[in-house]
Order: sequence, then structure tokens, then C-alpha cells
Amino acid sequence: MEARIVTLPGDYIGPEIVKEAVKVLEAVAEKYDHSFHFDERPMGGASIDVYGEPLAAETLDACNTADAVLMGSVGGPKWDHVEPSKRPEKGLLALRKGMEVFANLRPCTIHPQLAGACPLRPDIISKPIDIMILRELTGDIYFGKRWRSEDRTKATDEMAYSREEVERLARIGFEMAKKRRGKLCSVDKANVLECSRLWRETVDQLSHEYPEVEVSYMYVDNAAMQLILRPSQFDVIITGNLFGDILSDESAAIAGSLGMMPSASLGKGTRGLYEPIHGSAPDIAGKDIANPLGTILSGALLLRHSLGLEAEAAAIEAAVEKVLNEGYRTADIMSEGCTKVGCTQMGTLVAESI
Repeated sequence: MEARIVTLPGDYIGPEIVKEAVKVLEAVAEKYDHSFHFDERPMGGASIDVYGEPLAAETLDACNTADAVLMGSVGGPKWDHVEPSKRPEKGLLALRKGMEVFANLRPCTIHPQLAGACPLRPDIISKPIDIMILRELTGDIYFGKRWRSEDRTKATDEMAYSREEVERLARIGFEMAKKRRGKLCSVDKANVLECSRLWRETVDQLSHEYPEVEVSYMYVDNAAMQLILRPSQFDVIITGNLFGDILSDESAAIAGSLGMMPSASLGKGTRGLYEPIHGSAPDIAGKDIANPLGTILSGALLLRHSLGLEAEAAAIEAAVEKVLNEGYRTADIMSEGCTKVGCTQMGTLVAESI
């Protein structure tokens, strides 16, 4: 197979972790006789430095003609002085909107080797934890109208959803639940928010098309608590942009480290945006100590969802497990008796395991 992959390394540790993910994807291409062409473009703060804006039109065009996009992380103190409308994070929102990716997949799996890094009691994680959080990505309060009074003492952010936006995300959730353990939990705040009442009504109506899927509903505050008290009860969680942003970061903390967590953002076709869920970590940039595994595992999702290469995706995941089994750890997941390695060495170890 031939495929063109746009890489958006971004800022601070972004280039370091994307470099290692590309290294692993190149190892996959060599082993399985594929040809991956990588097209690197500036994004976020790096794009501001070059183009004066966080997402250049030509970069978005390249992303929309590629087979998939692999991104690092954007933002940091270097660009704190930039006006709010042109901050690096605005480029990320514009990219998601411009690529029309509306479903953000954030898996939460506790690797047995990293159980010691999980902050939960051993009895809570004694049952397998394998959660897929599906976060709506292009609506909600992040894309609603904003208002600030002239005296700067009042502010409004609009939360808005349409039935179509909810249904297209929920359908992906139901289809995923069918292929997993057949359970879907829809998270909202329908006891307070009209927007959430529309969300719940839409999910309930769609559920009749999926009688094989067990559907439950949970308020977001309870869901946040249940993720800590009994995470094994969850299979697929669907929720809005704001709630999903918070809950997926909570699930990453349960897994032991933000550095381990991949994500995929998908739309109607196969083209997707893949990135780790953590930030740009300016404090460790350039020190070769960042954890590239979240980005490497995002590469596995890229192979699975955009290129349809299941065996190759599984090979990356197996290689990560093998390296962890052998006791290699970056600083964020280090534990007694293990061997500490840097970002570059961790990527090399996974590539060699491929």
C-alpha cells in the first residue's frame, strides 16, 4: 500500500515525539512492504513563527488531501503574547473544523505492566479496564458564540448542539459498542441543560436501531465519580465536547500517564487526525525525556482507522507491550526495578520490536 501522511510536529516536545512515531511507522512499512510518504508541515506556534497564524491555508489543504494526519502537540509560553484569536490552540480547533472530524476516540486501557502507576486502589483495577470515550469534537461551548461586556465584568459562552450533530456521533458509538462488549453510556447534564436534554432524546431515539446494545445514561458529575469508583463498568462512553475533554483527561490519569494515551479524530470518510492527548510540555522539551508511546499508539490507530491495516496496527501495539514487558520506561512511568530510557531510545526499542 502507498499512503501519504501529513505530520504536524507542533511545538516544544511535539517534534520529538512525532519523530519517534514516524520511526515506528517506517519500521511497519519496511516489514509489511508498504510505502508511506511523510509530508511535514508547521502547526500551532511553529506556524505562527512562519506564517503569522496557527494554521495556514496551505497546511489545511495538505491535510485534506492526505490519507491521514499525525500531529504532536501545540502551544506554550513562547506565544502567550499572541492575541486570543490567533493563539496556537485556535489552530487546532480550526484544523478539526476544517478536516470535518467530529468524533474523537480516546481509549483508556490500563497496561498490566503500569498498574503501579495507576492512582486507584488495586481492588478497583483488579477487573479489566478497557474504555472507549467518544467525544464530540466540533460543537458545544468551544464553538459557540462568545460575548464580553465593554467593562469586561460579564461574559457569555454559548453551548449549542443540533440533532444531526448528536446523531452522527452517537451512531459511531453504537457501531463501536456492537463490536466491543455491547454497552454504551451516554453522558450529559440533562437535569439542568436544555442542550443535554436534546442530546439524551436523540440518543434514546437512535438506540431503537441497536437493540443488541445495552444503553445507559449518566449525568457528567456522576460519570466523573464512577470513573474513579468503578471504571470497569464502562465500555463505550459518548458525550459532548466539553464533558468529553474533562472525562478523557480523567481517564488518562487513571491509566497512569498522559504520555501513554493516543487519540483519533474521525469524520465521515477514512481520513483522520491522530495525536496524543497530552500537551507540549515546555518544561521537558529538548531534554529527550518525553514519552513518545501515546504518539506511537496514535500511529497504530492511524493504520487501523484510516488505512485499514489491522495487522500492522496490532503489531505496533504488541511491540509497545513487549518493550514494557522488558522493563523499559520513560521518566513519567518509571518504577522500581525498571530501566529508564529517553524519548529517542524508547522509539528505537519499539521500532526494533516491529
